[in-house]
Amino acid sequence: MQTPELSIVIPCLNEAESLPYCLQKAFSFISENKIVGEVILVDNGSTDDSAKIARQLNAIVVEESEKGYGNALMTGIKSAKGKYIIIGDADDSYDFSDLMNFLLLLRQDYELVIGNRFKGGIKKGAMPFLHRYVGNPVLSFIGKLFFKIPVNDFHCGIRGFHREAILNLNLKTTGMEFASEMIVKAALNNLKIEETPVILYPDKRNRKSHLRTWRDGWRHFRFLLLYSPRWLFLYPGIFLLILGLIGTVLLIPGTVLIGTKRLDVHTLVYTSGFILAGFQFITFYIFSRLYAITHGLLPANEKFLSGFKKYFRLETGVFTGVIFIIAGIFLMIRSFLYWKQAHFGNLDPVVVLRWVIPSSTMIILGLQMIMTFFYLSFLSIKSKSN
Repeated sequence: MQTPELSIVIPCLNEAESLPYCLQKAFSFISENKIVGEVILVDNGSTDDSAKIARQLNAIVVEESEKGYGNALMTGIKSAKGKYIIIGDADDSYDFSDLMNFLLLLRQDYELVIGNRFKGGIKKGAMPFLHRYVGNPVLSFIGKLFFKIPVNDFHCGIRGFHREAILNLNLKTTGMEFASEMIVKAALNNLKIEETPVILYPDKRNRKSHLRTWRDGWRHFRFLLLYSPRWLFLYPGIFLLILGLIGTVLLIPGTVLIGTKRLDVHTLVYTSGFILAGFQFITFYIFSRLYAITHGLLPANEKFLSGFKKYFRLETGVFTGVIFIIAGIFLMIRSFLYWKQAHFGNLDPVVVLRWVIPSSTMIILGLQMIMTFFYLSFLSIKSKSN
């Protein structure tokens, strides 16, 4: 028996009404184009006749008891024998008899081919208004912005790929965010990615979709953030740090007037807080990036690792932290002497807070810096042992 060139993998949970259409079209595509192929149904705990129907139509049925779109697809991908795999939903919203564009692109060595419903066409009633004009465009835009991926429909349910290339990505998510993880990790690992237009049809199920708009939308967005620590931590941290530094430098000498608005030591409290928060955000970026590389969640980035080894040395961090602490103690002593001059009585809070606030900020920042560099040194030791 010949090894299949193509495996069509269909995850399924109670899709008995629409499943026959999908399977018949999939087998028709394989036979009419003389492709050595197989059709695999992944039964994700159906309580209807989905598995029975699939067997009657000569599809290979594999079981996955753990619920979830990602769980079902990974089981199907691992069970498939084809060099290429095309996945699609079991609700007949995609035409399995029209897959040649996917296969031709895969044969041209594109390792991941994503359908684009916005280019191919969305039939009336096929996609809810909120998904079509808000959810999909916004999440796709965020994905392109964060990862610079040439994909305009991140959540299209039909896509093709090289089996081994996708297995090597070590995909982990179990739910609907699996679709985003596949694209993001493929881009991070420099796989060749292409889009092809597809038509989205109204599904043939007589029940609600398994997709939950807000829950699954949040899971996709959360995944994009977690896999882009630059946008989650670094950019907000830099913004807060710069805003805090500018505000603090302007307010330490005296009051700042903006039109009729008077900014004084009360604002200085917030700008100092921005400095500390910004520093924490930036350190979290470094922690998460190093952890992700160390544990294989993100591909190793030699530029980042070499920069880390060059600039984030324990001795440098401790020395810098001590300098900040000494400067903070110096300002603390100055405020104490000012209090002594007042015979330890009442003080002008506006005057003394201009020393106390920067003093406490520098001491806390120095301590944070020392602790951060010690922790980074622990992570660095762990990464060398892997």
